[in-house]
Formats: sequence, structure tokens, C-alpha cells
Amino acid sequence: APSSLAGEWQWASDRPSLGPPCPGALSYYSRHGRDPAFTEAGPGRCFGGLHARHLQLLEWPGRPHDVFSVQGEPSKRYHLILPAFFRLLDTLHREGRTFAVVFRTFGTDLPRALRAVSCALAGQHPQFPTLRDVALPVDLNPGQIRCSKREVVLTRGAERLATREDGRKLYDYFSSFEGIGGFQDHFDWWARNQFSSRGGKPLWIDPHDPSIHHIFIDDNIRLDDEDTIVHPQVFSEQGSSSPRRAPTSELYDVCLVQNDLLEAIADEDYFLRCVRRCEENYDRYLACMEKDTPSQRWDG
Repeated sequence: APSSLAGEWQWASDRPSLGPPCPGALSYYSRHGRDPAFTEAGPGRCFGGLHARHLQLLEWPGRPHDVFSVQGEPSKRYHLILPAFFRLLDTLHREGRTFAVVFRTFGTDLPRALRAVSCALAGQHPQFPTLRDVALPVDLNPGQIRCSKREVVLTRGAERLATREDGRKLYDYFSSFEGIGGFQDHFDWWARNQFSSRGGKPLWIDPHDPSIHHIFIDDNIRLDDEDTIVHPQVFSEQGSSSPRRAPTSELYDVCLVQNDLLEAIADEDYFLRCVRRCEENYDRYLACMEKDTPSQRWDG
């Protein structure tokens, strides 16, 4: 946090954390933006060793692979998709779980990511050869999600769905989604809404449909609704087609996971642990919603 006397930055903690380490602390990034030299020449030099260790963990082992590895520093190649993600797919399959995976990005990286997953499921990933047994179709053609004040519109190939016709249409679509696919979300809408949850990637939750559990994992999910990337909407009443906007705090570690990238790099079981934690918390969330009247809210 900056010193109120000198206007200088003083580190509130020497350990990285997803949330403020103490009340009133501000992130350096929130004031100064992204700094590629942060751990080298900037004020984050104390985190240089941590950065170097995790870059080393991220290195692609063995011969470069055109699909699964990407060029980084000269002579260095890194994993395109974290091994923890492939471990999650492999474990969920071995446990006999029914699941689908939907990539949601503001960027243009979907075709490459979907191709990598498709190749992994064809048994081509040298670290996860048993993924060839995962019988999940991969749609290599990304869709789009576009938002406005009136509606959210989803398109993918010949598919087109809009919430103006029915507020539950997109919830039903994602709840019955099969295999692995991806959608490019509406970055300009997020920017127009000052990067708040109001303009974030829409996510629909129905606590009256306990057989379905949507879990959204994203680096930029934050407890501050004025600075977060997902717009969660909850159908408070059974069969309702008009969801209410929910605060991030209501669904944090229930349906929304603030991805800890350092943990995800260092621990191949990280995403699996996130899913397990969300499932435990979702059971409690559903029980609370069942007891409450529609006008009451669960506050964690």
C-alpha cells in the first residue's frame, strides 16, 4: 500500500496473494497497470526469485511440440495449456463424471487452445497419453457472445440464441452443452462498463436445478464487483426467466473461482481441488437457498 505521508509504495506483504493482505492495501497493478519489467528493474524485484521458479516450472520438457508448447524467451519453450488442466480432464473421466468444458476468452486464442485440447484427446500429449480414452467431442470453431442493455446474444456456426426471447435460453444451452468448445466474449462491453461485473462475461446459475453445477475459473475474478470479469446472474425462483444480478461474494468458491496462476503452475492437482471445493460449497449454497424465501439472499 502507498505511504500516506510520502506517497511512496510500501509492500504490505512479501508473499503474493489473490486478495489484499490487509485492510486498505491496493495492488500495484491497479494503480500502475502491467509492467513487464516489474520483477527485474521495477519495485517488484523482491518477487524475482518467485517469478523465475514458476517460469522454470512452466517450461516444456523435452523436444518442442508445435501444438502443446509455445516459444518464450530465446531457446525456451513453455506449456500452451497448463498440465493441471489436462490432469483435471483425465481425473474427471476416470471418476466417471459427466462434464463439459467451455473456454471463455476476450482474446483471439481460442482456435489454438481448442486444437491443443483436440490433439490431447487424440492421445498426442506426451505427459497425458491416457487422454485418448476421454470420449469428448471438441468443436474447433469458436462461437461469440455479445452483450447489450437489452439482451445477450450467443452465436456459433448456425446456432443463435438470445436472452430477449427467453431469459433462460442461454442457461439451458450451457447446461446441456456436450464436449469441449469455446466462445469469445464481448471485451468492448466490459470496457464500456468500466471493467465491472455489469459488463463481464455472463454466467447463469439456477439453484433450483441441483443436477447442474456451473463453475467459472478465471484469473480476473475478484471480490470487488467494480473490478471483476464475470457477470453472475441467479434465477431466484423456480422456473423463473428473469435472473437477478448476484454479487461475486455470493458465488465466490461456489461457482466462481479466482484462479491462482502460481498455484496452478506449481500443482497439477490445483484445478481438481478447485472443483472439489466448489462442489462442497455448492451443496451448502443449495441448502441455504432452499431454506430461504425468494426475497432473501445467501451471503456466504
